[in-house]
Amino acid sequence: MTVNQAFSIRVREILKEKKMTQYKLEQATGIWHSTMTSILNNRTKSSNFKSMALIIRELGLTVSEFFDSPVFDLEELDLD
Repeated sequence: MTVNQAFSIRVREILKEKKMTQYKLEQATGIWHSTMTSILNNRTKSSNFKSMALIIRELGLTVSEFFDSPVFDLEELDLD
């Protein structure tokens, strides 16, 4: 699994937990719908940290809390 795939999975998990829509996240972050869709559907080659940080902040988590998930197990991530 790539880092972008793991990021997408984690964001979707949290959206579901918080009963939050993609639209609401887009409005809160100011990230364009097409960009957010690309991130959440894993169509980006590499996400920039600013977008990631905006998303994490609007989900109400710290960076540490967000990345404290089995999907970010370094043994399983493809870092190439």
